[in-house]
Amino acid sequence: MKLTTITNVTVDGVMQGLGGPDEDRRGGFERGGWAMPLFDEETEAYLGQLYQRADAFLLGRRTYDVFAGSWGSGTWGTNEGDNPISSALNRRPKYVVSNTLAHPQWEGTTVLSGDTLAAVRGLKAAPGGELQVHGSLSVVRWLLAHQLVDEITLLIYPVVVGQGARLFPDTGPDMALDLVASRSTANGIALHVFRPHGRPRYAPAMSEANAGEEGR
Repeated sequence: MKLTTITNVTVDGVMQGLGGPDEDRRGGFERGGWAMPLFDEETEAYLGQLYQRADAFLLGRRTYDVFAGSWGSGTWGTNEGDNPISSALNRRPKYVVSNTLAHPQWEGTTVLSGDTLAAVRGLKAAPGGELQVHGSLSVVRWLLAHQLVDEITLLIYPVVVGQGARLFPDTGPDMALDLVASRSTANGIALHVFRPHGRPRYAPAMSEANAGEEGR
């Protein structure tokens, strides 16, 4: 299966607490709920299409708990048969990375613990179309560090919140990206799809550049 990550971020890269003020206050985060004022029907339709495209979902423990307590409980539309996000999450396999979740209540859940790297590689090698990761900051960083991500979808909201957990760490792996698709919604949410493409090319040091000019 192709492994894709789908992430909602601010312009300054924050992905924490997008849904509401009390969704995730870890680290003293006080600016939650930044996505909802900009979330529109066009973005909802786009995400619905992405969820319907998935054959299975790979989630971190925190994102899984949020989804299980909302989509999985009926709060966000489990019983709405025509809701594309709800139907995908409730009908398709879910894999959650956790060493502490022993008895998941959400039907269709498999816990990945122990040798997670081997488990994810096994999922990627299995028949199917797309294994999707939504949210799940630590899992996404881990997947990128192990070069397991085939495609990155970023929904970039036109807002700077100035605090919170960011998608990319201050120090981490570098990567070149090929732009696959790009457009924006009427509310200014930029929808970008990238594919990792090895390491970036860097400009040579100034002394090397000058030496090259002098040798001509």
